[in-house]
Amino acid sequence: MFEAAELGRKISREDFDAIAPALRTELLALQQQLREADFPVIVLFAGVDGAGKNETVNLLNEWMDPRWIVTRAYGPPSDEERERPEYWRYWRDLPPKGKVGLFMSSWYHHPLIDRVTDKITAPELDEQLERIVHFEKTLADEGALILKFWMHLSEKGQKKRLKSLEKDPLTAWQVTKQDWQHWEMYDKFISTAERLIMQTSKGHAPWQIVEGADPRYRSAVVLQTLKEAITKHFAARDAVKKVNAEIKDKAKAKAKKGGAEPSVLASQPSILSSLDMTLSLEGPDYNKALQEQRARLAHLYHVAKQKGVSTALVFEGWDAAGKGGTIRRLTNALNARDYQVIPIAAPTEEERAQHYLWRFWRHIARAGRVTVFDRSWYGRVLVERVEGFCTEEAWRRAYGEIVDFEKQITDHGIVMCKFWLHITAEEQLARFNARGEIEYKKWKLTDEDWRNREQWGVYEQAVNDMVERTSTTNAPWTLVEANSKSYARVKVMRTVADALEAALGKAGKKKKD
Repeated sequence: MFEAAELGRKISREDFDAIAPALRTELLALQQQLREADFPVIVLFAGVDGAGKNETVNLLNEWMDPRWIVTRAYGPPSDEERERPEYWRYWRDLPPKGKVGLFMSSWYHHPLIDRVTDKITAPELDEQLERIVHFEKTLADEGALILKFWMHLSEKGQKKRLKSLEKDPLTAWQVTKQDWQHWEMYDKFISTAERLIMQTSKGHAPWQIVEGADPRYRSAVVLQTLKEAITKHFAARDAVKKVNAEIKDKAKAKAKKGGAEPSVLASQPSILSSLDMTLSLEGPDYNKALQEQRARLAHLYHVAKQKGVSTALVFEGWDAAGKGGTIRRLTNALNARDYQVIPIAAPTEEERAQHYLWRFWRHIARAGRVTVFDRSWYGRVLVERVEGFCTEEAWRRAYGEIVDFEKQITDHGIVMCKFWLHITAEEQLARFNARGEIEYKKWKLTDEDWRNREQWGVYEQAVNDMVERTSTTNAPWTLVEANSKSYARVKVMRTVADALEAALGKAGKKKKD
């Protein structure tokens, strides 16, 4: 695989100087055009120590406008990062649309080094590489341009390069004991790199192997590849926009004609229609149950905090289903220092410039904390689906992206509970009317609430699909019969307490083992 990157190719100073002005001008022009684009450019540099990764990143920052470049390099995770899922720090650092992100020692570094040093097995490496492929596909599916450069040197070339750097007082600091240790394991390093590249070089995120011995040659390859890739991506995105516009127009025309024919399956029982909406809990029974579950939750939450077990609670439901009141009763059992309620509304300008999951990744809490999402990432398959804020391809793809997102959270040991608060259409109407009559609740009732109500059937189908496709063993949905607010509050609190109790039991058993 690497033979073609050990041919000793070079570019003279004269030849490089001849192409540099035009190439730099074209890159700057593309960067200015990119500022108005609907996608980011993500460029990864990996490879042999001493092959020019640092120098190439410096050159890109020199040739292009650094104000529109995000440069990141990663060392061992900090305490803050270790307390969150592994990819939290990478999601947080992603460039927004219109910018270029340059990444060194990225999500490839630890799998590669851990395998070379036998900290993980080959199957464990494959599992981590599969995670990387899914991560990059998730970004590419939203439009990101991803380029990956493997900067290569032969074994002799690496030794020569490291010695050359050590001799120069200005560059000696770049060579570490670890670099020489990696050189001593060159054969294993290269065989592992070959496996890594073969498994993760995909059409949406290809690897480019660059011969790194000659600075001018490697610079020309990277710069020319970057220029061509951005140019092609602009053309591809324009084509996608055109197709999406045509699909949207056809969907609107279909809707005007009455939409699809009614399906015989529509009359069949659904997940929501099977709920017993007569369940209730009132008076003394409610007060007793609420106090019992609150005390139980307070104790379990305190134990979870001591053990560093975090909790993520997701609340979805119909307008006026009682999410706010339920959340308030639940958080009364917690210390205000240890929880955060995240109300999710329409995305801000900053959030719209990122992948839709980005704003949720950034809110993943540290160990022992509780995060409550008042609405969540499920907006992609609910309101965005129903209102046409994203394409059908995007919301259908989102089910898998969400399941993967939640798996990363729960694999880290975070307890996740997801609630759909369900009420009947009749109960919703009664609550809307009541809100209109109570002065301090009038603000809760908006024109949008009434408009959403008119699309009850469409939303109900979206909810059924959501539960069916994203209720997993590690992150199941709890459907809450919420016609009785009291019953709903106790059920939610009991469910959270049960989940914490189960998680703490597993943690204790694992510790004993």
